Amino acid sequence: MSDAEVTIDGLPEHYATSTPQAEDAADVAALLADHQRAAKGSAAVDPQAVLGQLVGIGSWTRRQVLVRDLDHHLLAWLSVHDRAGGRTLVELTVTPSLAEPEASALAGRLFACAERYAQDIATMRGLRATLLDSGAYADDPRQQRWLADAGYEQTRTWLQMTRPVTPEEASGLPGPREGVEIRPVDRHEDGLPVAQDLQAVHRVLEESFQDHFSSYRESFPEFVMRLREDPGHRWDHWWLATVETDDGPRPAGAVVSSVLRADADGVEGSYVDYIGVHRRARGRGVAKSLLRTVIADAARRGRNRVGLEVDADSPTGADGLYASMGWVTDYRTQSWHRDIGL
Repeated sequence: MSDAEVTIDGLPEHYATSTPQAEDAADVAALLADHQRAAKGSAAVDPQAVLGQLVGIGSWTRRQVLVRDLDHHLLAWLSVHDRAGGRTLVELTVTPSLAEPEASALAGRLFACAERYAQDIATMRGLRATLLDSGAYADDPRQQRWLADAGYEQTRTWLQMTRPVTPEEASGLPGPREGVEIRPVDRHEDGLPVAQDLQAVHRVLEESFQDHFSSYRESFPEFVMRLREDPGHRWDHWWLATVETDDGPRPAGAVVSSVLRADADGVEGSYVDYIGVHRRARGRGVAKSLLRTVIADAARRGRNRVGLEVDADSPTGADGLYASMGWVTDYRTQSWHRDIGL
C-alpha cells in the first residue's frame, strides 16, 4: 500500500486513503472482480490492464484514490481520467461487501471528490465547463442509485457482444466489393506504424462519428496515447479502408482492434475497439469488410472469439449488422453523464 495519503473531505477516521502503487494492483483487480460478479454474475478482469491504469504509461492522465479500512482491506477505487478537453471519465468501484448505509456514504464522498478533480482538470485546460462521463452495469441498481444521487443522468445503453471464431474463417470469408480496399496501416522496418496512416485512421474515425451520440473530438495524441495504454494493443491490429473515387482512393473507414486475454480454456480473443465508416462510403459494404478482416485475422492467430461494444440505439442500426454476422449480447452497460460549470 502507498504511503502517499490523499485527503477527502468528510471521510470517517477509520478510513485510510492513498494513491495507487504497483503493489496495489492485485487488490484492485480483486475488487473489480467482486464488483463484476455482484453486478452481472461473472468476472473478466485483466490484471495487466489494471496495473497499466494504476501506474502505466497513461496513469499520469488520471487522478486516483484508494480507500482502505484500518485492517488494510481495500474498500474503494476512484479514477478520474482526463480523456479529452471538456470530457472527464469517472470510474468508481466500491466493494459489494460494504454494508449500507456506509457504502452509499462512501460513494457520495468519492463522487464529490471526482467532481473537484474534474474542476481542477478543466481549470488547467482553460475550460469553463466539462462533461463527467461515468457508467454502470444495466443490472446494478446500487451503482445507478449512487450516480443519480450524485447528479448524473443515464444517457445510453450499450450492448457488450461476442462472436465465436472458427479456424475455417481464416480464409473462407467474402472479400470487399469492387472499388473497396482493406489494408493494414503501413509500418516501418522496425514495426512502428507510419504516422500518416495513423492520422488517416484517426481522421476517418472522428468524421465517421460526428453524427453519433455523445460524439466528442479527441485529439490525435490523446487518441493514440489512450489506445496504447491497453496491454492488448498491437500496431498490426489497425486497418484502413479506402474507396475508389474520381480523384483516386480516399479513406472510407477504419478499424482498430486489440488482444483479449485468454479465457477459461486458455485461448485469446480479439476485441474491436473502434470501427467507423465515413458517410461518403456508407452502403458499399465497408463495415462488413472491416469486420470480416478482424474475424479472419483472429482465426489466423488461433483465437476463438471477437468482442465489441455497440450503442443499443445506434441510428445506423449497427447492432442489427453485428447480430446478422453472428454476434450475440453477453450483457448490457449504461452511460451516465453530468455537465458541470466552473
